[in-house]
Amino acid sequence: MAETTDNLLISTRPSDSGLHVALHPLVLLTISDYATRHAARQQTGPIVGALLGQQQGRQITLEHAFECHTITNPDNEIILDSGWFESRVQQFRDVHKDPPLDIVGWFALTPQSGPSSSLLAIHRHILQEYNESALLLTFHPSQISPDSSSGAKLPVTVYESIFEGENVADTKPAAQVGDDKQALQIRFRELPFSIETGEAEMISVDFVARGAGNAMAIEELGRPVPKATATTVEVGDSNADESVVLSPENEEFIANLSTRLNAVKTLESRIRLIRSFLQNLPPSAIDGKSQTPTTQGTHSLLRNISALVSGLSLLTPQDSKSFAVESLAQENDVALISLLGRLGENVKHIRELGKKSAIVETGKQIGDPSKGRKSHMALQSRFDDELRESGLQIM
Repeated sequence: MAETTDNLLISTRPSDSGLHVALHPLVLLTISDYATRHAARQQTGPIVGALLGQQQGRQITLEHAFECHTITNPDNEIILDSGWFESRVQQFRDVHKDPPLDIVGWFALTPQSGPSSSLLAIHRHILQEYNESALLLTFHPSQISPDSSSGAKLPVTVYESIFEGENVADTKPAAQVGDDKQALQIRFRELPFSIETGEAEMISVDFVARGAGNAMAIEELGRPVPKATATTVEVGDSNADESVVLSPENEEFIANLSTRLNAVKTLESRIRLIRSFLQNLPPSAIDGKSQTPTTQGTHSLLRNISALVSGLSLLTPQDSKSFAVESLAQENDVALISLLGRLGENVKHIRELGKKSAIVETGKQIGDPSKGRKSHMALQSRFDDELRESGLQIM
């Protein structure tokens, strides 16, 4: 809380409400899309929106979000357009009936220090009309940098609002219910949150991640960005350049290649980091004689690296020759079982063919009795001749 102590709207008391927030990725995608469009179109005004979700006891879910239209009242305060907002909320309620979703808070873009007093009018409106325990989700664009690592903390903070009796500069009373509450002021306390996602959201996030190579990059929010008409590739010789428009399939293919390339580059950077760490280890951290907190942390990292390296042997065995022989033996066993199965099927087909042939021959003999007797006598005489040649005497 050291970073937010200068903001008089941030309460110095830790949260004791026990609330826990489950944040869905769809909310973050909506906020980032709204902020990107707002910057690309060079629009002015605050970036605020509503949050839809559920509240079950002390568990609050933030599942959907939508941007809001704001106006300026006669007191020069930024407030929500009540008619537009009520209509929009009713539309979302009609769509999300199972499970039923309702207003659980709102979001805004703020600096890292927290919300300012210009947002209190919107918060009061939501508290009085929709949810008396509404949350505030703040998104901090200043924490986004091009060189931020993939494991960086999300530039998001979730606040709950409370009423405190201390005066807050440049703010108005939060409630005018009675004389005992006229001195109460709105303050915000940070709440813990976790990321929760469903199967449909996982598909959406995966689709956005795969198509991220086609997205237009914006260096900073609020900076003018040239409009992109189509994805093109410059090809040609030294005399003339031709612009070729890529098809959607090619764009998706290039996006997939870019994603794979970024993954390989990230893996390579991690391997270089581990390698440089191991090369720069002091001898005292390896022999294990000293037991300082620094060496204990180093030993913990070494154990993690050892576990990672031992896990790689599952993919690439150390004794590759024995693994190849065993794999070939298993393949041969599977092939032999397959051949035995085919042989059994062929024997079954031959037996069926023999039965059908015997039925046909029997039918021919019944249709022509004389021919049947002659063939039987010829077969008997042939059998007798074979016995004589073998030296056996016929009884």
